[in-house]
Amino acid sequence: MPSAMTKDIIAIGGSAGSGAVLKTMIRDLPADLPASVFVSTHIPANSPGFLPELLAARSSMPVIQAVDGQPIESGKIYVAAPDRHMLLMGETIRLGAGPRENMVRPSIDPMFRSAAMSFGPRVVGVVLTGMLNDGAAGLHSIKSCGGTAVVQHPIDAEADQMPLAALEAVDVDHVVSSADIGKLLAEIAGTEASGDHSPSENLRLEVEIAAGKRLGSAELLKIADPSPITCPDCHGVLSEMRGGRPLRFRCQVGHAYTAEAVAAQINEVDEAIRVAMRVMEERVTLVERMARDARETGRTAVAELYEARAVEYRKYAETLRDAAVNSLRFGAPRRQEI
Repeated sequence: MPSAMTKDIIAIGGSAGSGAVLKTMIRDLPADLPASVFVSTHIPANSPGFLPELLAARSSMPVIQAVDGQPIESGKIYVAAPDRHMLLMGETIRLGAGPRENMVRPSIDPMFRSAAMSFGPRVVGVVLTGMLNDGAAGLHSIKSCGGTAVVQHPIDAEADQMPLAALEAVDVDHVVSSADIGKLLAEIAGTEASGDHSPSENLRLEVEIAAGKRLGSAELLKIADPSPITCPDCHGVLSEMRGGRPLRFRCQVGHAYTAEAVAAQINEVDEAIRVAMRVMEERVTLVERMARDARETGRTAVAELYEARAVEYRKYAETLRDAAVNSLRFGAPRRQEI
């Protein structure tokens, strides 16, 4: 890696719709780009990992899927592997098996945080199109460590939530259209990087968690305060992270969520309530019909049993209906898929 302080670490994160943007961007990066490029997208755990091949077909730079322990080399593009966080640990790439963040692994935030911790002002962080707000907290870390923040313009993003979240969380340096991101990165790469680089202990701990370090309650208390919210993944207590943006939570296992991601999970419960209400109302209708049939055929004792059961089911249905109505009244946001 170059020893001079230049902007030579480009970390790119995207989700829904980012494939087309990446293809255009990669095509515009010159073969002699004086930087290393890292790409993390929301890949399913069982994905065959075709993205490196798709990007390589349009790139004049070598494109490879990241391998644990490989050295970072300038002029190469590294793509995150399925089911592992891609972390930049000094001059080496590590594939972290730490807990999911924002419901995914690889997640963009851990890559951004590790880049910020290891390279500070040398980092250029890029947030592309995507749902919810993965990448916003990591981009905030990059800026806090003196790096450069680039965000795809929400207007031309297929899914504008990730770009909008990044703009809300960070005072970004560049907001550009998808067609111009590659050209901008080519101009920025190799330019002077200046500023102090003093990563916080909180940042170091979060990177270690992504790498696989066990968190535990004592360590979590150093960086977060317990909240009354339950982790959607392991059902443990979530703690609210101190400082930084956007609002985030972690549990003792290490699962991390932005507030928006937690809200999206809560909406799954809302949907489950509505499904249960519909099933219970159908059961009431069925049992009432069975009671009428029993009376019509002279089976009084059986009819009374079914009628009592119908009253019980109707109470359950009313409780579920009240819960569903209250959920709609409070206006919970609709679930968005990453």
